[in-house]
Amino acid sequence: MEYGNLRRQAASLKKSLFDQGYLDEQFCQVEDLQDEANPNFAEEVVSLFFKDSARVMLNFEQAIEKHPKDFARWDAHMQQLKGSCSSIGASRVKNECTSFRNFCGEENAEGCTRSFQKVKREHAVLRQKLESYFQLLRLCSPRYHFQACQILARQHSITNITLPK
Repeated sequence: MEYGNLRRQAASLKKSLFDQGYLDEQFCQVEDLQDEANPNFAEEVVSLFFKDSARVMLNFEQAIEKHPKDFARWDAHMQQLKGSCSSIGASRVKNECTSFRNFCGEENAEGCTRSFQKVKREHAVLRQKLESYFQLLRLCSPRYHFQACQILARQHSITNITLPK
């Protein structure tokens, strides 16, 4: 598949993430921080987000079990997750965090439980979609193709491979 087609697919996927409300303008700001010295900056930031947010959600689940109906504690955990979502532009997850916090304010344990399930679902969907997006970006990168060629060349004892322009 040619680079141009892969780039169009990546752009289309990104547009759909915005159109469906998964991402907001903060995501573009994170991507704008990439440069030649750090071409995978956005992917690295998003990867750290998913690692950290998974830990926060696990801590939250433990807090629910250890501290039933401690709405202030629950709210503090969800505020941490909401802040992380805001920093990368994870709009739908952030919005569900806000709904959860509203249920905490109402001391509505059932609403909190339902909302947390939605947070986890939105988080999982966003993770899958962004993994696909970044995979497409890697595939349309000349550096990716050069590295793949180098691996194949080593496997077949070929030398003198140069990066395409």
